Amino acid sequence: MHNWKRQESYHLLLFLLSCVPAQDRQLSLSAMELPLSTSLSCFSFLFFFLLVLSVSSEASHRKDEEHASTPPRGWNSYDSFCWTVSEEEFLQNAEILSQKLHAQGYEYVVVDYLWYRRKVPGAYVDSLGFDVIDEWGRLMPDPVRWPSSRGGKGFTEVANKVHSMGLKFGIHIMRGISTQAVNAKTPILDMTTGSAYEESGRVWHAQDIGLKEKACAWMQHGFMSVNTDLGAGKAFLRSLYLQYASWGVDFIKHDCVFGDDLNINEITYISEVLKELDHPILYSLSPGTSVTPDMAKAVSGLTNMYRITADDWDSWGDVAAHFDVARDFAAAKMIGSVGLLGTSWPDLDMLPLGYLTDPGSNEGPHRRCRLNLKEQRTQITLWSMAKSPLMFGGDLRNIDDTTFSLITNPTLLEINSYSANNVEFPYVRGSSSSRGRKHGQSRMYLTSMEETEVEVLGLTSCKDPKASGWLVEELDQDLEQICWKENMEGYREPFCLYKRNSLVESDEEIMYGSQYQGILHLLASENADICLNASPRRKITSSEFTRGSFSHCTRNANQMWEFHSNGTLISSYSGLCAIMKKVKANAGAAGARSWIATGRTGEIYLAFFNLNPDDMVIATEISDLAKALPGRSISSCTGKEIWSDTDLDRPTNDTITSFVKSHDSALYVLKCN
Repeated sequence: MHNWKRQESYHLLLFLLSCVPAQDRQLSLSAMELPLSTSLSCFSFLFFFLLVLSVSSEASHRKDEEHASTPPRGWNSYDSFCWTVSEEEFLQNAEILSQKLHAQGYEYVVVDYLWYRRKVPGAYVDSLGFDVIDEWGRLMPDPVRWPSSRGGKGFTEVANKVHSMGLKFGIHIMRGISTQAVNAKTPILDMTTGSAYEESGRVWHAQDIGLKEKACAWMQHGFMSVNTDLGAGKAFLRSLYLQYASWGVDFIKHDCVFGDDLNINEITYISEVLKELDHPILYSLSPGTSVTPDMAKAVSGLTNMYRITADDWDSWGDVAAHFDVARDFAAAKMIGSVGLLGTSWPDLDMLPLGYLTDPGSNEGPHRRCRLNLKEQRTQITLWSMAKSPLMFGGDLRNIDDTTFSLITNPTLLEINSYSANNVEFPYVRGSSSSRGRKHGQSRMYLTSMEETEVEVLGLTSCKDPKASGWLVEELDQDLEQICWKENMEGYREPFCLYKRNSLVESDEEIMYGSQYQGILHLLASENADICLNASPRRKITSSEFTRGSFSHCTRNANQMWEFHSNGTLISSYSGLCAIMKKVKANAGAAGARSWIATGRTGEIYLAFFNLNPDDMVIATEISDLAKALPGRSISSCTGKEIWSDTDLDRPTNDTITSFVKSHDSALYVLKCN
């Protein structure tokens, strides 16, 4: 029962007791034992009170159900400021969002990572010792960049200002606990007592709960997981999120806990804490390197947004790489599924449009988006058709009219919020020649381009039957290999790793020794001290293809593996299973693609995408539209193409054909019979 319900029940009991004469009060509160006049007056009010309470409860329940009922929209500081954004810069962007974009549904303003890091010489993304923490090891805003935070106020004043603009305030946080807090051996705050957490006769500190071997793989000096099996570990996480709620935070972007870095225990516990809050907080996971629908099903009900890609920047390769993953999540019916106190949405990442900085930079916005207008149109059209959250990343103080018109296009926003049956539409053909358009021909051509397949190491849920693909081969009495069996009898060289037991050596790691007994390091070659990583130290971009990620062997859990007799190879870092999968080396760089969806009044949205380096004619048969829309029979259509603002010449019952330039898109709104 929520706190407010307990309070109302308590006040109801006090009222009933107060309206009964003292001499008539009994241990039992049955109406049969009260004077008639008292029963009528008190219980008439009781009936009214319970009716109001029921309506309030129902309204609250409806509110919970509507949490993130459409894909959230807003602005995030990362693409334009990296980690260096200041309070003044942040509030300037918030003010512009309020004035120019709030009416179009953009309501969240989110300060991205390292808001607690001092911007001084030597500080960068993975530096150590530059963060501001309180006496309980909790991160606090850098008071130089965030002057209103002085005196322990945190983000309270910033959140108040954001709320006064009619907006909602969000922050980015990392996994677990900071290395700085662990090194400082700070005590843990018990929120129930307001003092240091005690259990089993002792006070617990940060070094008791931090799992050093589970440091964030791409920020190893910064953060590590906490042991959520311990009461002290849970107490620390609870103290974080209750503090965020007290600041007035409406949105949490939680990093390094999903994708290759999955930490299902931390996600689950934080979701439980957020459910108990009177003030709802939207819960987002980021990034989502190597995420599959099977992996996401474990977290979709615990969150409201979860990234399904690595970081997206303003390169065509990054945009094109989103088509396959967006298709897979739509096919798995993950779009708009049940989430934390409402709905959850697969997130294709922020829109890096307008005025930007560079990844990992210590510099604020200094350059324009490198995508041309056609590529920007393709990106936001896919994001809208896939119903991804729309989080704009450019500096709003320098937004140009073209970018503004893209992110506020009413058709795209309607599709993004209210369309249904959103899926990739496979019944299209394309030709890299424009001859068909010039001569009015309707014949369709298959796009044909050579594609090279490569094998890459990925991670998947261990429930995935494809994960049971590893075999142990004995080379001699002392040496074994673990190989991916798919290519064992093929003509290609199989992917094999040399097996070495992973030993726990240092005194500091003895307490974790039992959990890593029998765990393996997997070497790239027999004599090399180079081990396979479950998660790379960097965030992978779309252009990187490799059979595996290797680095110098360490004691970190992302290099520790457990081989099971059922043929699975499990990562000690994330609990996910390794799998080798075939990927087209130029996947996403060629071909004609299409998406389809339906509107609130029966219209059909049809998008064509040209991922080719050449201009193309893309077409589909009208009769094929119904194949993607079960229960509908379609004979002819009229409509308009949005980007060119052109109507179909006449009602057509044959084909829809469009000349689409390289990396561009066409978007039709169709009325069909």
